[in-house]
Amino acid sequence: MHVEHLLTDHSLGLRPLWAQDAALLAREISGVTVTDLEDPARFVRPGEVVLSGLVWWAPGKAERFVSALKAAGAAALFAGEETHGGVPEELVEACVRHGVPVAGVPAHIMFRAITDTVYLRQWGELSRRQALPETVRVRLSRLLAQESGPVEILAAAFAHLDRTAAYVFTPSGRTVAATAAAPGVPAREAAALVADGRGMTVSVAADSVSPYERWLLYLPEPDSAPAGMLHEVAAALGRCQETAVRRRSAERQTADELGALLAGAGAGAAEGVLPAAVRECGLPADGPYRVVVADTGARRPGLAEGALAEVAGHVAPQAPQAAVGRLPDGTAFAVLPAESIGEAWELVAGCEPGVPLHGGTGSVAAGPGELAGAQARYALTSARATAPDASVLTDTATLTSLEALLTGVPADVRAAYRRTVLGSLLTGERAASAVLLSTLETFLACDGSWARTAEALHLHVNTVHYRMQRVEHFTGRDLSRLSDRLDLWAALLCR
Repeated sequence: MHVEHLLTDHSLGLRPLWAQDAALLAREISGVTVTDLEDPARFVRPGEVVLSGLVWWAPGKAERFVSALKAAGAAALFAGEETHGGVPEELVEACVRHGVPVAGVPAHIMFRAITDTVYLRQWGELSRRQALPETVRVRLSRLLAQESGPVEILAAAFAHLDRTAAYVFTPSGRTVAATAAAPGVPAREAAALVADGRGMTVSVAADSVSPYERWLLYLPEPDSAPAGMLHEVAAALGRCQETAVRRRSAERQTADELGALLAGAGAGAAEGVLPAAVRECGLPADGPYRVVVADTGARRPGLAEGALAEVAGHVAPQAPQAAVGRLPDGTAFAVLPAESIGEAWELVAGCEPGVPLHGGTGSVAAGPGELAGAQARYALTSARATAPDASVLTDTATLTSLEALLTGVPADVRAAYRRTVLGSLLTGERAASAVLLSTLETFLACDGSWARTAEALHLHVNTVHYRMQRVEHFTGRDLSRLSDRLDLWAALLCR
């Protein structure tokens, strides 16, 4: 199948944006990869068509993405138009520069339609070579009709190949399924295997799946199975994952009801409503639990929930031991077993390095009655304030200083407090105000010692006294009182 065949297939409704080179249009398509990574090179194989929802796109990022496609040997880029209302002109221009055919995928066209078109055509060609035995195809069809899970699908797909090791990984290294002949692989090692391009990796295309949760069919020995067979198995796994997504939507609705209670929006929690909601989500009746909230700041709905679902998959692989949903304000949350999630968080955040994944965790709850979302949301605010452009997980237990505690206060509240307490020190003549603020900060850092402040600033003690009197005049505070000193120190920290 060639690139031109897809562009001229009216049933797909693709909008060619640049594809003028006859040699490029005649290029043979080897497969399809769905990605929203800013640098997708490690998951793209030569000759593959790349489908992207453009969640990664921001002004200035197109060059890196397209150059990665070119280096990996991608046959074409099909870009979804739903996220940005069209394909950004900057992206089209980058494709022209690098000679990568590009087309827009209208919002009403599912990526699955494109992958099916490619693989169904390939299946027809491969059937003559028996890439996958017909008996295995029939078995897979039956399992899919029965809504079997990935473990059963993978086992049936490789049953005719003796002692073949095959895995289904997520980008963060979580093992979703493995054949009987496949030894266990730690998550960090698995993530490195698929990222480094060792072995054979085939992306599993499934709609409505976050980039954190997508599946990757992986074989350590590339020659242990025909490439055509792997694409057939990947397509079957895609249908399997879509079934799991549909099933999980009902679970998310139940979890959202729990989220309303955790946020204090539900009545009667003290009368056993909260424990009942925990049981309804399938969680153990007794703790310990931990509430985690997350935010990616991205416009794509469900991205933060997908990240938390993947974290939950690492720390609570035996369902149902976790619940993932949304609080009433739309913030993603999860109730997880009370164990450390730091390593899982790091692995999941590393799947999308261009997306800052912020998280907050509350204190350990011994049982349902002690669950609350306020602590975790406060820690989330602290994570955003501490590192707005990086992935950070903050535990309320780490907020052990006044400075750390204030990071959890919303920025507008901190700014209002600073203006109120420091008053005209902020609105007066700039140079004079800066001198007084600097002297005040040094004075408080020196525990109110006149002599040490004077020494630190290379001033006479009388000068320090004079400046502090001016501070007291402008703020109405008495620096001999500990409470006033604390108020001023907090205001200085509210930057």
